[in-house]
Amino acid sequence: MPSVDVLTAAGELAGTIELDSWLFGTQPNVPVMHQVVTAQLAAARRGTQSTRTRAEVSGGGSKPYRQKGTGRARQGSTRAPHWSGGGIALGPKPRSYRQRTPKKMVRLALASALSDRLAGGHVVVVERWAFTEPRTKDAVAAVGALELSGKVLLVVHPDDELTIKCFRNLPDVQLLVTTELNAYDVLCNDVIVFSTGVLPGESAELVAASAEAKAEAAAARAARMPAPQPVVEKPKRRRRAPVVPEAEEAGEETEEEIAEDLLEGAEAEAAEVAAGEPEVAAQAEPAAELGDQAHGDGAVGDGEAGDGEAGDE
Repeated sequence: MPSVDVLTAAGELAGTIELDSWLFGTQPNVPVMHQVVTAQLAAARRGTQSTRTRAEVSGGGSKPYRQKGTGRARQGSTRAPHWSGGGIALGPKPRSYRQRTPKKMVRLALASALSDRLAGGHVVVVERWAFTEPRTKDAVAAVGALELSGKVLLVVHPDDELTIKCFRNLPDVQLLVTTELNAYDVLCNDVIVFSTGVLPGESAELVAASAEAKAEAAAARAARMPAPQPVVEKPKRRRRAPVVPEAEEAGEETEEEIAEDLLEGAEAEAAEVAAGEPEVAAQAEPAAELGDQAHGDGAVGDGEAGDGEAGDE
């Protein structure tokens, strides 16, 4: 009987177990696997494609033109298959693509697929999944500890909800319950992972590994692990010096300084004007008095001139 090593969830050797000789020790039958996989993919087709015949296309109920005298070929409807917009001749219609496959062929295809994966060393058996809570982080750690690479098919029990919740978010892991194990999913994945409780067929009891076997397995695993690379510290980022405008480097005034100077000059002029207003008002009062006197003298002079004229008369 073929046997395989049983690992713990941490990747350590727990023992060996003998597998079912018919499921895991059969000569792979490629034609049977091909036929079963083809039938499975055909059964997955929905078969809802459909086209309209000339009887289902709307229109075309009357003869497009008379039978004779036009020089053209006689036509009875504009919905014939050779007309644009006409019906489709011999087009697809909704149908079932399901093929009847004997149960013995299905079982032989599954046994051939499992035997092929075991012969290539792509079957991993885990003693049990020791998850305490549904955390994807724990599932990622288990995949790394078991050194699983590529696409992984994980076969679980339908009632093992904790394991299903841990692995269901991993993109490279496909979950499959024991009742749905099939040849197509086995062939589509690179590694098949079982636990001792879901192994198909009649498997023997787990034989615990000796201390020497565990030490050899640990040494082999350490040899496969890549050497740790030295940690290179990243250089610290230095802060860049502030960019100084060219005008400041040359000692010239910037636009902000020019605007401040203009504002200060305007304020100074406004203060001078405000301080000079009383003096201007004081100078304006004597000028106004002189103007009034001059105006009064002119009026008097005119009156005297008028009196003189009157006296001459």
